[in-house]
Amino acid sequence: MADKFIYMNAGILTELEATVTSAGAGNAGDIVALDGSGKLDSTLMPAGLGSDSKSLTAGEALSAGDLVYINGSGQMLKADANAIAKAAVGFVLASVSNGASGTAYFEGTITGLTSLTPGARYFLSTTPGGITTTAPTGTADIVQQVGFALSATELSFDAGTPIVRA
Repeated sequence: MADKFIYMNAGILTELEATVTSAGAGNAGDIVALDGSGKLDSTLMPAGLGSDSKSLTAGEALSAGDLVYINGSGQMLKADANAIAKAAVGFVLASVSNGASGTAYFEGTITGLTSLTPGARYFLSTTPGGITTTAPTGTADIVQQVGFALSATELSFDAGTPIVRA
């Protein structure tokens, strides 16, 4: 729950909750509050500022931390190293149900992961949505470096150019 404040509404003191995320023009003039991480939500920032992200529809159920690609219908799905068309272009920070709208991030830090080796480089895995420290070796698999571990729970995402194995 966001912080609340008191304001004068037609001569009556009224309590109002600050806005944490914006739905657009309907929130014009609102007082804003920091989110649970102590930061301004990217929806409160003007276009061109904040994270490089986009709200997209999930073509399948996605879990927080999954790497994603965008299909020809504009849906985000789990990326995997089994096909060049499924190379990672981004990630999700929150779970998204199949058919629901969610935010795909195209740069930044993936948080909430486990058992990463700080400083290690990570590649797109043949397990949909996943990462691995070992580059895939199968014929027609793709090798795509997707970032490096900042800590045991954080990966700095940087989608490299995928290379198709012979």
